[in-house]
Amino acid sequence: MARDIRRLPKAHLHLHFTGSMRPSTLLDLADKYGVRLPDALSAGQPPKLRATDERGWFRFQRLYDAARSCLREPEDIQRLVREAAEEDLRDGGRWLEIQVDPTSYAPRLGGLIPALEVILDAVDTASRDTGLHIRVLVAANRMKHPLDARTLARLAVRYRDRGVVGFGLSNDERRGFARDFDRAFTIARNGGLLAAPHGGELSGASSVWDCLDDLAARRVGHGVRAVEDERLLRQLAERGVTCEVCPASNVALGVYEKPEDVPLRRLWDAGVSMALGADDPLLFGSRLAAQYEIAREYHGFDDEELAELARQSVRGSVAPPEVRQALLAEIDDWLAEPAEQGSPDLGSDARDLRAVR
Repeated sequence: MARDIRRLPKAHLHLHFTGSMRPSTLLDLADKYGVRLPDALSAGQPPKLRATDERGWFRFQRLYDAARSCLREPEDIQRLVREAAEEDLRDGGRWLEIQVDPTSYAPRLGGLIPALEVILDAVDTASRDTGLHIRVLVAANRMKHPLDARTLARLAVRYRDRGVVGFGLSNDERRGFARDFDRAFTIARNGGLLAAPHGGELSGASSVWDCLDDLAARRVGHGVRAVEDERLLRQLAERGVTCEVCPASNVALGVYEKPEDVPLRRLWDAGVSMALGADDPLLFGSRLAAQYEIAREYHGFDDEELAELARQSVRGSVAPPEVRQALLAEIDDWLAEPAEQGSPDLGSDARDLRAVR
Protein backbone atom coordinates (compact mmCIF):
# COMPACT_ATOMS: atom_id res chain seq x y z
CA MET A 1 0.00 0.00 0.00
CA ALA A 2 1.58 3.29 -1.10
CA ARG A 3 0.60 6.84 -1.95
CA ASP A 4 1.48 8.39 -5.28
CA ILE A 5 4.89 10.03 -4.89
CA ARG A 6 4.14 12.43 -7.70
CA ARG A 7 1.28 13.88 -5.67
CA LEU A 8 3.56 14.54 -2.69
CA PRO A 9 4.31 18.31 -2.61
CA LYS A 10 8.05 19.03 -2.59
CA ALA A 11 10.66 21.75 -2.90
CA HIS A 12 13.38 21.13 -5.49
CA LEU A 13 16.64 22.68 -4.33
CA HIS A 14 19.29 21.03 -6.51
CA LEU A 15 18.69 21.43 -10.23
CA HIS A 16 21.27 22.77 -12.68
CA PHE A 17 20.15 24.97 -15.53
CA THR A 18 21.31 23.21 -18.73
CA GLY A 19 20.98 19.85 -17.00
CA SER A 20 17.27 20.43 -16.52
CA MET A 21 16.64 20.27 -20.28
CA ARG A 22 14.46 17.59 -21.82
CA PRO A 23 16.43 15.27 -24.15
CA SER A 24 13.91 15.93 -26.91
CA THR A 25 14.45 19.68 -26.53
CA LEU A 26 18.20 19.24 -26.83
CA LEU A 27 17.73 17.33 -30.08
CA ASP A 28 15.38 20.04 -31.40
CA LEU A 29 17.83 22.81 -30.58
CA ALA A 30 20.79 20.92 -32.00
CA ASP A 31 18.87 20.52 -35.25
CA LYS A 32 17.85 24.19 -35.19
CA TYR A 33 21.45 25.39 -34.95
CA GLY A 34 23.17 22.62 -36.87
CA VAL A 35 25.07 21.36 -33.84
CA ARG A 36 26.52 17.89 -34.11
CA LEU A 37 26.02 16.34 -30.70
CA PRO A 38 28.21 13.58 -29.27
CA ASP A 39 26.67 10.15 -29.73
CA ALA A 40 26.12 9.94 -25.97
CA LEU A 41 23.66 12.85 -26.18
CA SER A 42 21.92 11.91 -29.41
CA ALA A 43 21.19 8.26 -28.66
CA GLY A 44 17.95 8.94 -26.78
CA GLN A 45 19.20 7.26 -23.58
CA PRO A 46 21.08 8.67 -20.58
CA PRO A 47 24.82 8.48 -21.31
CA LYS A 48 27.03 6.05 -19.46
CA LEU A 49 29.02 8.17 -17.04
CA ARG A 50 31.59 7.74 -14.32
CA ALA A 51 33.26 10.85 -12.97
CA THR A 52 35.27 9.57 -10.03
CA ASP A 53 38.50 10.04 -11.99
CA GLU A 54 39.70 13.09 -13.90
CA ARG A 55 39.08 11.57 -17.31
CA GLY A 56 35.49 10.68 -16.42
CA TRP A 57 34.78 14.16 -15.08
CA PHE A 58 36.22 15.69 -18.24
CA ARG A 59 33.86 13.56 -20.34
CA PHE A 60 30.89 14.57 -18.18
CA GLN A 61 31.85 18.25 -18.52
CA ARG A 62 32.32 17.89 -22.28
CA LEU A 63 28.79 16.51 -22.65
CA TYR A 64 27.40 19.30 -20.49
CA ASP A 65 29.20 21.94 -22.53
CA ALA A 66 27.90 20.42 -25.78
CA ALA A 67 24.33 20.63 -24.49
CA ARG A 68 24.82 24.20 -23.27
CA SER A 69 26.10 25.26 -26.71
CA CYS A 70 22.58 24.68 -28.05
CA LEU A 71 21.12 27.44 -25.85
CA ARG A 72 21.69 30.50 -28.00
CA GLU A 73 18.63 32.72 -28.02
CA PRO A 74 16.31 34.11 -25.32
CA GLU A 75 13.53 31.91 -26.71
CA ASP A 76 15.68 28.83 -26.00
CA ILE A 77 16.11 29.95 -22.38
CA GLN A 78 12.38 30.57 -22.11
CA ARG A 79 11.64 27.09 -23.39
CA LEU A 80 14.11 25.41 -21.04
CA VAL A 81 12.74 27.11 -17.92
CA ARG A 82 9.10 26.54 -18.89
CA GLU A 83 9.69 22.85 -19.53
CA ALA A 84 11.70 22.43 -16.32
CA ALA A 85 8.76 23.96 -14.45
CA GLU A 86 6.31 21.62 -16.19
CA GLU A 87 8.44 18.59 -15.28
CA ASP A 88 8.67 19.65 -11.65
CA LEU A 89 4.94 20.24 -11.41
CA ARG A 90 4.34 16.78 -12.89
CA ASP A 91 6.52 15.34 -10.12
CA GLY A 92 4.88 17.24 -7.27
CA GLY A 93 7.28 20.18 -7.21
CA ARG A 94 5.80 23.31 -5.67
CA TRP A 95 8.97 25.38 -5.17
CA LEU A 96 12.07 25.32 -7.40
CA GLU A 97 15.46 26.92 -6.84
CA ILE A 98 17.34 26.46 -10.11
CA GLN A 99 21.12 26.96 -10.19
CA VAL A 100 22.94 28.76 -12.99
CA ASP A 101 26.32 30.27 -13.82
CA PRO A 102 25.36 33.14 -16.16
CA THR A 103 28.95 33.53 -17.41
CA SER A 104 28.43 30.30 -19.37
CA TYR A 105 25.63 31.88 -21.40
CA ALA A 106 26.99 35.42 -21.62
CA PRO A 107 28.90 35.03 -24.93
CA ARG A 108 25.70 34.19 -26.82
CA LEU A 109 23.30 36.42 -24.92
CA GLY A 110 25.07 39.76 -25.10
CA GLY A 111 27.18 39.72 -21.96
CA LEU A 112 26.98 38.79 -18.29
CA ILE A 113 24.25 41.20 -17.20
CA PRO A 114 22.02 40.61 -20.25
CA ALA A 115 22.42 36.85 -19.79
CA LEU A 116 21.25 36.97 -16.18
CA GLU A 117 18.37 39.25 -17.13
CA VAL A 118 17.28 36.86 -19.89
CA ILE A 119 17.35 34.00 -17.38
CA LEU A 120 15.38 35.96 -14.76
CA ASP A 121 12.83 37.06 -17.37
CA ALA A 122 12.36 33.40 -18.32
CA VAL A 123 11.90 32.48 -14.66
CA ASP A 124 9.30 35.23 -14.19
CA THR A 125 7.39 34.11 -17.27
CA ALA A 126 7.48 30.41 -16.38
CA SER A 127 6.38 31.13 -12.80
CA ARG A 128 3.45 33.17 -14.02
CA ASP A 129 2.41 30.72 -16.74
CA THR A 130 2.77 27.47 -14.77
CA GLY A 131 2.06 28.57 -11.20
CA LEU A 132 5.30 27.03 -9.91
CA HIS A 133 7.29 29.20 -7.52
CA ILE A 134 10.77 29.53 -9.07
CA ARG A 135 13.84 31.30 -7.72
CA VAL A 136 17.49 31.38 -8.86
CA LEU A 137 20.82 30.51 -7.26
CA VAL A 138 23.77 32.09 -9.03
CA ALA A 139 26.70 29.66 -8.95
CA ALA A 140 30.39 30.38 -9.39
CA ASN A 141 32.65 27.86 -11.11
CA ARG A 142 35.48 26.64 -8.93
CA MET A 143 37.53 25.93 -12.07
CA LYS A 144 37.72 29.70 -12.67
CA HIS A 145 39.54 32.44 -10.79
CA PRO A 146 38.10 33.51 -7.41
CA LEU A 147 37.91 37.09 -8.69
CA ASP A 148 35.31 35.90 -11.21
CA ALA A 149 33.31 34.51 -8.30
CA ARG A 150 33.39 37.89 -6.55
CA THR A 151 32.02 39.53 -9.67
CA LEU A 152 29.22 36.99 -9.78
CA ALA A 153 28.46 37.45 -6.09
CA ARG A 154 28.07 41.21 -6.53
CA LEU A 155 25.84 40.63 -9.54
CA ALA A 156 23.73 38.11 -7.63
CA VAL A 157 23.20 40.57 -4.78
CA ARG A 158 22.28 43.29 -7.27
CA TYR A 159 19.46 41.10 -8.61
CA ARG A 160 18.16 39.89 -5.28
CA ASP A 161 14.91 41.77 -5.83
CA ARG A 162 14.48 40.00 -9.19
CA GLY A 163 14.44 36.50 -7.74
CA VAL A 164 18.07 35.61 -6.97
CA VAL A 165 18.04 33.99 -3.54
CA GLY A 166 21.36 32.21 -3.14
CA PHE A 167 24.97 31.81 -4.16
CA GLY A 168 26.64 28.51 -4.99
CA LEU A 169 29.94 26.97 -6.03
CA SER A 170 29.92 24.11 -8.52
CA ASN A 171 32.13 21.96 -10.77
CA ASP A 172 34.85 19.54 -9.67
CA GLU A 173 35.24 19.98 -5.92
CA ARG A 174 38.61 18.22 -6.08
CA ARG A 175 40.08 21.33 -7.72
CA GLY A 176 41.32 24.23 -5.63
CA PHE A 177 40.22 25.16 -2.15
CA ALA A 178 36.88 26.39 -0.88
CA ARG A 179 38.66 29.07 1.12
CA ASP A 180 39.79 30.70 -2.14
CA PHE A 181 36.15 31.69 -2.64
CA ASP A 182 35.47 32.94 0.88
CA ARG A 183 35.41 36.61 -0.17
CA ALA A 184 32.77 35.90 -2.80
CA PHE A 185 30.60 34.09 -0.27
CA THR A 186 31.04 36.91 2.24
CA ILE A 187 29.77 39.36 -0.39
CA ALA A 188 26.79 37.10 -1.08
CA ARG A 189 25.91 36.50 2.57
CA ASN A 190 26.25 40.19 3.45
CA GLY A 191 23.88 40.89 0.58
CA GLY A 192 21.26 38.58 2.07
CA LEU A 193 21.83 35.52 -0.10
CA LEU A 194 21.89 31.90 1.05
CA ALA A 195 25.29 30.16 0.85
CA ALA A 196 24.89 26.80 -0.90
CA PRO A 197 28.20 25.44 -2.25
CA HIS A 198 28.79 21.91 -3.54
CA GLY A 199 30.74 19.52 -1.34
CA GLY A 200 30.93 15.91 -0.21
CA GLU A 201 30.33 14.30 -3.59
CA LEU A 202 33.55 13.60 -5.50
CA SER A 203 35.62 14.54 -2.44
CA GLY A 204 35.14 13.21 1.04
CA ALA A 205 33.96 14.65 4.33
CA SER A 206 36.75 17.23 4.38
CA SER A 207 35.10 19.12 1.51
CA VAL A 208 31.90 19.40 3.55
CA TRP A 209 33.89 20.77 6.48
CA ASP A 210 35.36 23.34 4.08
CA CYS A 211 31.87 24.40 3.04
CA LEU A 212 30.88 24.90 6.67
CA ASP A 213 34.06 26.46 8.03
CA ASP A 214 35.28 28.53 5.07
CA LEU A 215 32.03 29.46 3.31
CA ALA A 216 29.48 29.39 6.18
CA ALA A 217 27.18 27.19 4.12
CA ARG A 218 23.54 26.90 5.14
CA ARG A 219 23.02 24.20 2.54
CA VAL A 220 25.50 21.83 0.94
CA GLY A 221 25.09 20.55 -2.60
CA HIS A 222 25.23 16.74 -2.25
CA GLY A 223 27.02 16.31 1.11
CA VAL A 224 26.51 12.55 1.12
CA ARG A 225 30.09 11.74 2.04
CA ALA A 226 29.60 13.45 5.36
CA VAL A 227 28.76 9.94 6.56
CA GLU A 228 32.50 9.26 6.56
CA ASP A 229 32.88 11.50 9.65
CA GLU A 230 30.58 11.05 12.66
CA ARG A 231 31.55 14.42 14.14
CA LEU A 232 30.62 16.11 10.88
CA LEU A 233 27.22 14.41 10.89
CA ARG A 234 26.59 15.80 14.37
CA GLN A 235 27.64 19.27 13.23
CA LEU A 236 25.32 19.20 10.23
CA ALA A 237 22.41 18.13 12.41
CA GLU A 238 23.14 20.64 15.17
CA ARG A 239 23.60 23.55 12.77
CA GLY A 240 20.48 22.66 10.80
CA VAL A 241 22.39 22.49 7.50
CA THR A 242 20.43 20.86 4.70
CA CYS A 243 22.20 18.46 2.33
CA GLU A 244 20.88 18.52 -1.23
CA VAL A 245 21.09 14.79 -1.87
CA CYS A 246 20.83 13.54 -5.46
CA PRO A 247 20.68 9.72 -5.31
CA ALA A 248 20.43 8.95 -9.03
CA SER A 249 23.34 11.21 -9.96
CA ASN A 250 25.47 9.73 -7.17
CA VAL A 251 25.09 6.34 -8.84
CA ALA A 252 25.40 7.61 -12.41
CA LEU A 253 28.70 9.36 -11.61
CA GLY A 254 30.10 6.39 -9.71
CA VAL A 255 30.15 7.98 -6.26
CA TYR A 256 28.21 4.89 -5.17
CA GLU A 257 27.84 1.67 -7.12
CA LYS A 258 24.15 1.00 -6.54
CA PRO A 259 21.09 2.99 -5.41
CA GLU A 260 21.04 1.08 -2.14
CA ASP A 261 24.61 2.25 -1.41
CA VAL A 262 23.63 5.94 -1.28
CA PRO A 263 23.65 6.68 2.50
CA LEU A 264 20.15 8.09 2.83
CA ARG A 265 19.43 6.08 5.96
CA ARG A 266 22.67 7.06 7.67
CA LEU A 267 22.00 10.74 7.07
CA TRP A 268 18.39 10.30 8.22
CA ASP A 269 19.37 8.41 11.37
CA ALA A 270 21.95 11.09 12.20
CA GLY A 271 19.25 13.76 12.03
CA VAL A 272 20.72 15.52 9.00
CA SER A 273 18.13 17.43 6.98
CA MET A 274 17.91 16.41 3.33
CA ALA A 275 16.38 17.87 0.19
CA LEU A 276 16.29 15.27 -2.57
CA GLY A 277 17.17 16.67 -5.99
CA ALA A 278 17.55 15.54 -9.58
CA ASP A 279 20.83 17.42 -10.27
CA ASP A 280 21.06 17.08 -14.10
CA PRO A 281 18.13 15.04 -15.46
CA LEU A 282 19.37 15.48 -19.04
CA LEU A 283 22.47 13.43 -18.24
CA PHE A 284 21.27 11.23 -15.40
CA GLY A 285 17.90 10.24 -16.80
CA SER A 286 15.58 10.81 -13.84
CA ARG A 287 13.73 13.74 -12.35
CA LEU A 288 12.46 14.76 -8.94
CA ALA A 289 9.88 12.10 -8.09
CA ALA A 290 12.29 9.31 -9.00
CA GLN A 291 14.63 10.40 -6.19
CA TYR A 292 11.84 9.79 -3.68
CA GLU A 293 11.15 6.46 -5.36
CA ILE A 294 14.76 5.47 -4.67
CA ALA A 295 14.24 6.32 -1.00
CA ARG A 296 11.11 4.18 -0.96
CA GLU A 297 12.29 1.21 -3.01
CA TYR A 298 15.92 0.87 -1.94
CA HIS A 299 15.96 2.35 1.55
CA GLY A 300 12.57 1.38 2.91
CA PHE A 301 11.24 4.88 3.54
CA ASP A 302 7.54 4.61 4.27
CA ASP A 303 5.03 7.31 3.39
CA GLU A 304 5.38 9.12 6.73
CA GLU A 305 9.15 9.26 6.24
CA LEU A 306 8.78 10.39 2.64
CA ALA A 307 6.46 13.16 3.83
CA GLU A 308 9.11 14.23 6.33
CA LEU A 309 11.73 14.29 3.55
CA ALA A 310 9.42 16.60 1.63
CA ARG A 311 9.00 18.80 4.72
CA GLN A 312 12.77 18.98 5.08
CA SER A 313 13.05 20.15 1.47
CA VAL A 314 10.54 22.93 2.20
CA ARG A 315 12.28 23.94 5.44
CA GLY A 316 15.63 24.01 3.65
CA SER A 317 14.31 26.33 0.96
CA VAL A 318 14.23 30.11 1.02
CA ALA A 319 10.48 30.15 0.50
CA PRO A 320 8.75 32.92 2.49
CA PRO A 321 6.87 31.86 5.64
CA GLU A 322 3.42 31.94 4.06
CA VAL A 323 4.53 29.69 1.19
CA ARG A 324 6.24 27.28 3.58
CA GLN A 325 3.15 27.08 5.74
CA ALA A 326 0.95 26.33 2.74
CA LEU A 327 3.33 23.65 1.41
CA LEU A 328 3.64 21.95 4.78
CA ALA A 329 -0.15 21.83 5.00
CA GLU A 330 -0.31 20.26 1.52
CA ILE A 331 2.17 17.60 2.64
CA ASP A 332 -0.04 16.82 5.63
CA ASP A 333 -3.01 16.53 3.26
CA TRP A 334 -1.07 14.05 1.09
CA LEU A 335 -0.32 11.93 4.12
CA ALA A 336 -3.99 12.01 5.12
CA GLU A 337 -4.99 10.49 1.77
CA PRO A 338 -5.71 6.75 1.77
CA ALA A 339 -2.87 4.61 0.48
CA GLU A 340 -3.42 2.60 -2.68
CA GLN A 341 -2.26 -0.85 -3.70
CA GLY A 342 1.16 -0.73 -5.35
CA SER A 343 3.38 2.18 -6.34
CA PRO A 344 2.37 4.24 -9.39
CA ASP A 345 4.54 3.75 -12.48
CA LEU A 346 7.07 6.54 -12.97
CA GLY A 347 7.32 5.76 -16.67
CA SER A 348 10.59 6.63 -18.37
CA ASP A 349 12.13 7.77 -15.08
CA ALA A 350 11.65 4.30 -13.62
CA ARG A 351 13.12 2.64 -16.70
CA ASP A 352 16.11 4.94 -16.53
CA LEU A 353 16.60 4.06 -12.88
CA ARG A 354 16.66 0.38 -13.79
CA ALA A 355 19.35 1.16 -16.33
CA VAL A 356 21.40 2.91 -13.61
CA ARG A 357 21.38 -0.23 -11.49
